[in-house]
Amino acid sequence: MKKYRFLSLFLLFTLLLSLTPASAAVSGQEDLNLFCTHAVLLDANHGEVLYDMKAYEKAYPASITKVMTALLVLEAIEYGQLSLNTPVAAGETRMQGVTPTYTNAGLKQGEVLTVEELLYCALLPSYADACNVLAVAVDGSIEDFVDHMNRKAAELGCQNTHFTNTIGLQNENHYSTAYDLALILKAALEYDTFRTMIKTAQHTVPATNMSKERFFYNTNALISNMYYSGYVYDKCIGGKTGTTDEAGRCLAAAAEDGDELLISVVLGSGPMEVPGDTELRQGQFRESKRLLEYGFSNFHRVTITRGDAPVETVKVTMSRQADEVNVKPQGSITKTLPKDMDLDDIETDIRLFAKEVEAPVEAGEVMGVMTLSYNGEVYGKLDLVAVTSVERSELLYKKQQFFEFFQTTGVKIIIAAAAVVFVLVALRLLVFRKRRRPVGAGRRVQGRGNYQGTRRR
Repeated sequence: MKKYRFLSLFLLFTLLLSLTPASAAVSGQEDLNLFCTHAVLLDANHGEVLYDMKAYEKAYPASITKVMTALLVLEAIEYGQLSLNTPVAAGETRMQGVTPTYTNAGLKQGEVLTVEELLYCALLPSYADACNVLAVAVDGSIEDFVDHMNRKAAELGCQNTHFTNTIGLQNENHYSTAYDLALILKAALEYDTFRTMIKTAQHTVPATNMSKERFFYNTNALISNMYYSGYVYDKCIGGKTGTTDEAGRCLAAAAEDGDELLISVVLGSGPMEVPGDTELRQGQFRESKRLLEYGFSNFHRVTITRGDAPVETVKVTMSRQADEVNVKPQGSITKTLPKDMDLDDIETDIRLFAKEVEAPVEAGEVMGVMTLSYNGEVYGKLDLVAVTSVERSELLYKKQQFFEFFQTTGVKIIIAAAAVVFVLVALRLLVFRKRRRPVGAGRRVQGRGNYQGTRRR
């Protein structure tokens, strides 16, 4: 993360012009007029986006990149490759890609720190050299570690993220989105070690073989007042800052209120004027806090049902009991929704698997699906099930089987073949009879009156 002590009036004016608030994108959401270029608010427990401002468009992540770096180290610890107490010696690549303007711990080649202390250095003061040392400890080289970062991003479902370094160094091929960064932070929050570290306001690294102890504060003003005062948020459990000229001032933060866990990502912010304040406010902190407070105040977890009333009928054949059966929605959908939203405005779409079925039908048998949506956003689907059972009539069933038997192709072929054979046999018999006429047929038989034999005397 770059050091910023002074900002010229020209740079400030340019940044203010570039941060015109964008319109909200999530259907029905309130336009908060955030002072940033990209933002997202994620219900981390359920993976639902509550607020979206260009959340899926590419942007530069700056040092928020280090959340991914830390995540891969924590995975290596989980798999037994490393431990928090594993000593790691800083190598010659510790400053690879680190420009003089980037903060670093001043690690010397051969200096040994534990994995735990290197993680603290990477996450709280955002030391770049600590990230490179950790990368080599995990994958043997920075290049292999960066490849690992990209594979992990894809595994997490990050569709518009690509890393070229471990620290967030500006590069046109090093990019992400507000939504993807929220997914990465969500994955890191699954580790208690990560949560402990990002919530720490200040930390001391013990003296090493080549350095005295190092003391530093968390750069996240929602946690620590050291660098900027007036932003500490009691519900915040930590996050990661990032700043470059191209990325602006950025913050990925998480906050908890009871069982609710929200993640906010604000990118491309900067110093801003606030009515009533005599000094410029830090937009990345102010807008992140506003976004998190908005989430806790305006959303709640709702169970959506459609009751037990029948919503459609399906025709039934092969039964003397009933010629149709009612279907009703079954189950419920749980969704994080605005508190002032009228559930009656949720639209339903009914799709039956078939308009007509044969008995038997069992009560509870799934016969279709009801889709619930609002302003084009699908909230979920409910099964449509039969309300009652319908028994099959064996007489009707056997009668149909009889007729269907003679309608099958095989039977039709057999019958046709038998008919042909019958016709051939009949023709043959007819011809045979005609040929077997009597031997004397057609001759005239003389009567006794014509007898001319000699009379015997």
